[in-house]
Amino acid sequence: MAWFVKIETGQVDKATFDQYVPDHLAYVRSLIDQGHAARTGYWAERGGGMMVFQAESLAVAEALIKADPLVKNGCVTYELHEWCIVME
Repeated sequence: MAWFVKIETGQVDKATFDQYVPDHLAYVRSLIDQGHAARTGYWAERGGGMMVFQAESLAVAEALIKADPLVKNGCVTYELHEWCIVME
């Protein structure tokens, strides 16, 4: 599987965003359980974050991101990139 990176920027106030964090974390846990090796976090200065995960293709990665509660509820905009690791 290829690695992908979702870089996100917050679009709503913190109170609105925080409503969807539990659903987002549960979604990421489901990705981990499905073998996508997902990791998620936010920038220390707030206002955005990143998720790294594996998927079979860019099309699958895009579908996974569109199902993220933060994306579905308009809390973030995002860029999606395939990440080509050159050293582990």
